[in-house]
Amino acid sequence: MPNALLRKLVVRRRAGAASRGWLTAGGLTMPVALGRGGIKANKREGDGGTPRGTFRLKQLWWRADRHARPRTSLPVRQIRDSDGWCEDPSDRHYNQRVTVPKDSPADRLARADALYDFIIELDHNTRPRIARRGSAVFVHIARPGFAPTAGCVALAMPTLRRLLERLGPKTRIDIA
Repeated sequence: MPNALLRKLVVRRRAGAASRGWLTAGGLTMPVALGRGGIKANKREGDGGTPRGTFRLKQLWWRADRHARPRTSLPVRQIRDSDGWCEDPSDRHYNQRVTVPKDSPADRLARADALYDFIIELDHNTRPRIARRGSAVFVHIARPGFAPTAGCVALAMPTLRRLLERLGPKTRIDIA
């Protein structure tokens, strides 16, 4: 891939497989995992759908305890042990980063597996945040065999790391 920053990423469903797709960027096409519910125009919390739409890439979160800081033009933030994401529609912090107490069973960004070692936060359901319209929609690392996500877009780690070098604040992701 050349070094120019990408303006647009395009995600499309793979024919015959609602939870699998293709991401096209800068002339390259890469396989992705999508939500177990496929791509949804009317995303709802817990439906397993990946939201249809065009979204900004807000920032990259990364596990500094596992990886060197990646090269990217996106804003970057380290994932700390206390970082979590609020998926409770009744909470005023819904669809935002929250601090998770040490003994809490709540969802954490610092996972034992590698899926969230690199997370690109999308601006889905952020302006305004609407309860039950979906939370924690990220681009992250795919499970083996591109198993379905809970609603995110997931790529193989080497592909995601290469792609990060070409992403910046003006890059948009179009999921259709």
